Amino acid sequence: MKHDKKDIRIESALFVRSWKVIIFLLLVTAEILIGVINRDTPYYNVVAWHVELPVFIVLTVSNAVKMWGMKSQKAKIPFYVIDTLALIVLTLFTNGELVSTLYIVILSEFYLTERRMTANIAMGASSVGLFLIARAISGALREGGVDVLELVSSAFNDLILIALHFLIVNFTLQIYRKNREITKAYDELHASNEKLSTAYRELQEVTALEERQRIAKDIHDTAGHSITTVIMQTEAAKLILDTQPQEAKRRIAAANIQAKHALEELRESVHLLSGYTQQMTLKEELESIIHDSTDGTDLSFRFDIDEIAVCDAKRRFLCNSLKEGISNGLRHGDATAFWFELKAEEKRINFMLSDNGKGSELSEMREGFGLSGMHSRAESLGGEVWFHTEKDEGFEIHITLPQDGN
Repeated sequence: MKHDKKDIRIESALFVRSWKVIIFLLLVTAEILIGVINRDTPYYNVVAWHVELPVFIVLTVSNAVKMWGMKSQKAKIPFYVIDTLALIVLTLFTNGELVSTLYIVILSEFYLTERRMTANIAMGASSVGLFLIARAISGALREGGVDVLELVSSAFNDLILIALHFLIVNFTLQIYRKNREITKAYDELHASNEKLSTAYRELQEVTALEERQRIAKDIHDTAGHSITTVIMQTEAAKLILDTQPQEAKRRIAAANIQAKHALEELRESVHLLSGYTQQMTLKEELESIIHDSTDGTDLSFRFDIDEIAVCDAKRRFLCNSLKEGISNGLRHGDATAFWFELKAEEKRINFMLSDNGKGSELSEMREGFGLSGMHSRAESLGGEVWFHTEKDEGFEIHITLPQDGN
């Protein structure tokens, strides 16, 4: 069951307040009993109750102020001194009969409000000492001397009661306080777990939103770019269809491959938005891209792909880079053959795509939308991209990424 911190404090305060009332009532009851038993007994030519009554009043007022007027133990010290003096006087005028009960009641209040066990032990031991000293003085005044054995024997039952009271009360209070501490720790842990759960849910929502935004950007950037390229290629093919049929055919083939890639990108984005889990391995997906690109074309494609386990972000980047490289080779380089390899070497993933297109001087190469996007995406994944090309020597794309966990 969940406990509010405020509720725990209120419950603890009610516990202390209730026991203070009980202790005070026990104090008054013990005083009445002592007064009744010793009401007519003369001590030192004085009727007992003439002394006991004012002492009881002082003791009662002292404990009332101490219990409900003083908050700290330091502030209560003068009242404990008053209690001690009152108890000594009562011991002298009653020979200690039932006075041990008052010691027990007053000690109960101390134990209830003092959490330090060392202080409780010191208070209990000093009370026993004062009780014995007062009994000894009372006996000396009555009988003219002190018999230690007789003193211990007559006070034995009282001492046993004080000792048992110390053990029982302190043991019970320690259990209660430990239980309160455990309950408080449990509630704090529960509250921390709730905060963590809330933070985790918020993080999930933020992550999901960021993922949707990333997918939307991918759709806009990659698929949108691919579809724009398809339109441009088909429009160009229409213009040269009659005069350059072979060139028009090549452009249409390139547009067809680009359209396939765009369709795959859109499907992948829809799968991600719908929570679809990728079933193919990275190797199978890369091979599928290659087969889709060569299906129905005269392209020659050789490849060597290692089976590598990667996160979704790296998988998408590698697959999109292969699609972009093939499309660029067809559109800009008039490539007819490709070599592709993906290798895992020394905690790194090495990607290389080479074509036999017309290439260009590296100094004259202008990176378009797709190639420039590779740089930023690779850097975000902890990798790098570089290109190699020469006039009439084709074009190469090199990508290196850290393997997962490195």
